[in-house]
Amino acid sequence: MLKGFGARLKALFGGVKSDQGFFDELEDFLIEGDLGGQLAMSISDEVQKQAKANRMAAVGEYQRLVKDLLAKNLTAMDPTIQAGALNVFLILGVNGVGKTTSIAKLANYYQSQGLSVLLAAGDTFRAAAADQLEIHAQRLGCRIVRQKSGSDPGAVVYDAISSAQARGEDVLFVDTAGRMHNKENLLKELAKIDKIIKSRGIEAPCYKKLLVLDSTTGQNQISQAELFDKAVGLDGLILSKYDSLAKGGALVQIGERLGIPVAFVGTGEGYGDIHPFDKEEFLDTLVGLSH
Repeated sequence: MLKGFGARLKALFGGVKSDQGFFDELEDFLIEGDLGGQLAMSISDEVQKQAKANRMAAVGEYQRLVKDLLAKNLTAMDPTIQAGALNVFLILGVNGVGKTTSIAKLANYYQSQGLSVLLAAGDTFRAAAADQLEIHAQRLGCRIVRQKSGSDPGAVVYDAISSAQARGEDVLFVDTAGRMHNKENLLKELAKIDKIIKSRGIEAPCYKKLLVLDSTTGQNQISQAELFDKAVGLDGLILSKYDSLAKGGALVQIGERLGIPVAFVGTGEGYGDIHPFDKEEFLDTLVGLSH
């Protein structure tokens, strides 16, 4: 059976912990866990320093130390909805990360709290994306605003906000393109949508830009976060396709580099398989500490 990253890290700490080779192995292992060379080296060095100073021996001591060091670079975002106003979520991500599915899960999450939800098919670049979103809307029993394929995404977003405000709806999720003819066009398009949302009187506490990252893609998550953050300024991350075998270290690296908090974690295929990010639980899994 395949062992998760945390279980293998725990096994590593069960071995010899006094020679240089062990700490070199720890550094390599952390790099493998998508923490990046610089962060892995600083953590390994700190573990070596504290292990020597405190004469650490127990496996649990090492796990808790690594957890504490990682925790400094990781924050959870509070996904609370502002009452009495329209809350807009701009959902971003490259194609294939599970963006449309994540929107459906989030729609279900907020509907289960008694809130009214509207979806906007802002990815007019791919007809299949709007079709998929419409199927989710029908299954969930929520409204969707879409226009014909190839139409202006900004117009879709403008209409969706006007419609939601007129009906007094609570939450609007905007799907966006994940690929266009070139990267420059995509970033300009997203910046334009961002501008339109702000121009419609959506106050900062009611507007969140969330990037969906596929937990299985490792280091690619970092370049994606940098790209989208530069385009619109991200408020939070959604980790999709996460299970016990996913490493998740890229989130720590993104936190260290960009300071972007994590909002949600998606696990299975069902609409209910999404949860607000639990920092303690995530880090315990990452370093192999059982609850």
